[in-house]
Amino acid sequence: MMSEEAFTLVQFQRDGLDPVPELARRRAEQPISRLQYPIGPPVWLVTSYADSRAILGDHARFSSDFAKMTAGDDLDVLAALNPGGLGFTDPPDHTRLRKMLTPEFTMRRLRRLVPRIEGIIDDRLDAMEASDKPVDLVDLFAVPIPSLVISELLGVPYPDRDEFQRLSMSRFDFLGDIEGCLGAVQETLDYLGGLVTEQRKNPGDNLLGMLVREHGDNITDDELTGLADGILIGGHETTASMLALGALHLMTSPEHFAMIRDSDEHVESVVDELLRYLTVVQVAFPRIALEDVELSGHTIAAGEVVLCSLSGANRDPKLGPDMDKVNPFREMPPHFAFGYGLHRCVGAELGRMELRMAYPALLRRFPTLKLAVPFEELKFRELSIVYGVESLPVTW
Repeated sequence: MMSEEAFTLVQFQRDGLDPVPELARRRAEQPISRLQYPIGPPVWLVTSYADSRAILGDHARFSSDFAKMTAGDDLDVLAALNPGGLGFTDPPDHTRLRKMLTPEFTMRRLRRLVPRIEGIIDDRLDAMEASDKPVDLVDLFAVPIPSLVISELLGVPYPDRDEFQRLSMSRFDFLGDIEGCLGAVQETLDYLGGLVTEQRKNPGDNLLGMLVREHGDNITDDELTGLADGILIGGHETTASMLALGALHLMTSPEHFAMIRDSDEHVESVVDELLRYLTVVQVAFPRIALEDVELSGHTIAAGEVVLCSLSGANRDPKLGPDMDKVNPFREMPPHFAFGYGLHRCVGAELGRMELRMAYPALLRRFPTLKLAVPFEELKFRELSIVYGVESLPVTW
């Protein structure tokens, strides 16, 4: 049996495309578990769907305010790096900011991006076709697509894409030192702050420019920077990882490969099931209890932190049979791939749209696409909030 100390990071570990078996064992035996960390308040890990839904949907008793989680002398270094934005804000500030941002992510607004996304995807497929085989699907396809889409939204210059990718990966990678991870957060915030400054001076036809023009002094530079950072976190590394891992599953599942390649009928259902099955964002942003909360026989005391394992919740067998398999036709409550409740990802529909466009385009351009190396030789990201594969050599 795994010790409490060893279990502390198991929520970030995978066995290929699946969570490690220990996570399922904990969900069955101890769906609410205490974790051991050297600093900070006590932390609980929640692995069941029902308990996760109860916590993520209860903003009255569980706060997402970063400042509340980093209060204390031993956490001053973290408090100084509060990213703000929707993910780390409570009502009423969260309500005000989300009301400003939501109109940009309605399907009506997003449709204007369709021609640009189609062009980005076609350009990446052309680059693959022009390269010597095998090609790395991560480098040539999965990473550039969301990077360029985010650049369109925020007005980020294309030459900065590689640096953005480095910063995005560094901030989620727990194998590196904490100083490096925090440094990547600060570098990103500094860069985005520069973008905000430029948009204040000369608002462009991008999301930041739109917020400046429509809301002016009603939104601060720090709030704009936090929103931009949240969009980068929510839409760049996550979508890149999902594009690569989803393609990996499709290449190892002839049935689902054919569903996507041969018609549009099942694209939506396959994509949604892959989102649940893969759950690339493995853990929701932490919550802090504002009062003592009784949940499933445990008392979570005021001031204690809760981590909800999204990958654990989305595989909960209480949701239906064979949750460790991909079944595009299953019926179940909404999955947590984009979170749940007040802090559900505001860009969820944009992410879905990119996936629904990219997978069919990839498989129809390369109908014999396959792995160029054995599955066992693939290197997956370790101990990362956002799970992914380091590279994905393919041929056709």
